[in-house]
Amino acid sequence: MAHIIAEPCIGTKDAACVEVCPVDCIHPGKNEGDHAEAKQLYIDPDTCIDCGLCVDECPVHAIYPQEDLPAEWKQYIQINADFFKNRK
Repeated sequence: MAHIIAEPCIGTKDAACVEVCPVDCIHPGKNEGDHAEAKQLYIDPDTCIDCGLCVDECPVHAIYPQEDLPAEWKQYIQINADFFKNRK
């Protein structure tokens, strides 16, 4: 199971999570061309190793293990996946 970035990230895009990710699965980082246009950050479900380092680093508590994602944010599972389908 991957981790999911949910609604609290919208408009924040702090990117502290990007810095601690050991597998570079959180995008777009501040140095990526699409960072400014992105509404939020996203976790690549195919690359995430479920280490959980990003959870503690997020200042707005927007990152959850998929199985712990609050029901009102379940749509972010697909939103995160779609970001990477459209990016590749």
